[in-house]
Amino acid sequence: MVFESFTSAQAYMLWGTFALAVVLGAVVNKTNFCTMGAVSDWVNMGDTGRLRSWGFAIAIALLGVIGLEYFGLVDPNQAFPPYRAGQLVWAENLFGGILFGIGMTLASGCGNKVLIRVGGGNLKAVMVVLVIAVIAYFMVNPFPNSDQTLFTLLFYDWLRPLAVTLKGSQDLGTLIAGSENAVTARLAIGGVLGLFLLVLVFKSTDFRSRFDNVLGGLVVGLAVLGAWYLTSNLNIGMDGEQYSLRDYAQQWDFLADSPEGKPADTRPLSAQSFTFINPMGQTLGYASEGFNPAYLTFGAMALFGVVVGSFLWALLSRSFRFEWFASFRDFLNHFFGAALMGFGGVLAMGCTIGQGITGVSTLAIGSFIALGGIVLGSALTMKVQYYRMVYEGEASLGSALVAALVDFRLLPKGMRRLEAV
Repeated sequence: MVFESFTSAQAYMLWGTFALAVVLGAVVNKTNFCTMGAVSDWVNMGDTGRLRSWGFAIAIALLGVIGLEYFGLVDPNQAFPPYRAGQLVWAENLFGGILFGIGMTLASGCGNKVLIRVGGGNLKAVMVVLVIAVIAYFMVNPFPNSDQTLFTLLFYDWLRPLAVTLKGSQDLGTLIAGSENAVTARLAIGGVLGLFLLVLVFKSTDFRSRFDNVLGGLVVGLAVLGAWYLTSNLNIGMDGEQYSLRDYAQQWDFLADSPEGKPADTRPLSAQSFTFINPMGQTLGYASEGFNPAYLTFGAMALFGVVVGSFLWALLSRSFRFEWFASFRDFLNHFFGAALMGFGGVLAMGCTIGQGITGVSTLAIGSFIALGGIVLGSALTMKVQYYRMVYEGEASLGSALVAALVDFRLLPKGMRRLEAV
């Protein structure tokens, strides 16, 4: 898609993003697609229906992205955030993922689900979004009159030295076949993984019989794929040349006639798809700048779209209702959960959608590590909560955690102090 001006191309991207997000928000609300709920169903009841729906979404996005990339229609190598970066920040991916998993369990949902609840009238979710937004913003932006961010103050010195610098991209195709054959290798690897996921998902009769699980996974996967395609195929034609949005913005002073309309940051103009933690920080930045269009990004429009889509479905289904905290303890759980999601989501470079689907669709190693951390953090938190509930407060946090780790075969049975439940 070639446009005559940067303004028209950017507007197409922003409104196209909004439209995709509205559909995403409405369908997620309708089908109760929830990654935290999926882990909860699996850990507490052995029900894998929503987990398979998540896997279905991953398979669709993965097969779509590696297919489109093979034909030159998507370029995840230039994505924002840089999933395939040559520096593998595995410790940040893992630790951030675990923090995020713990946080989303305490706060009753991942980044996307929190936005769905905002659209449905949940005032608890509004507080969660605000806390995440403040932390996510200052994780990447310096404090006033300072050059320090929350990341540099709290995490950089002990996590970043653990990063591994690779010779090329960190995706599986490049690591296995080298840069020259990476595209073909990604097609083969992604094809095998995607088809394996589809078989694993659809072999369950129970999953196939639940329309909402199938619909939720289908639409989420297609929305992620659609956003990748949209943001990868916007160009400005000028004097016989074509420039991507990001390239044009980076050469603004040479290509544009005036500074009017110049974006504040060129990175959010790269190819990308849905993720929801860092965009909460971007949206806060947009609001703090008086809603200056220069600060309006893909992420902010995605956030608005999901909330609107959820709100519309809540009205149509007559499920809209206001909800507040049941107790002060409920407030604390959501507050601390939101804080952990803000820290963890930025460290892990994404949430259950941002890394679990969008990132995994690029076959980036860091995305798989972050996804594993999120599932581990959430599952352990649920197990600990369950043990403490069964033992009615008699079990300490430490003994409940040890029991949970034993249940997941991460510690030997001899360390258990509580009977299995």
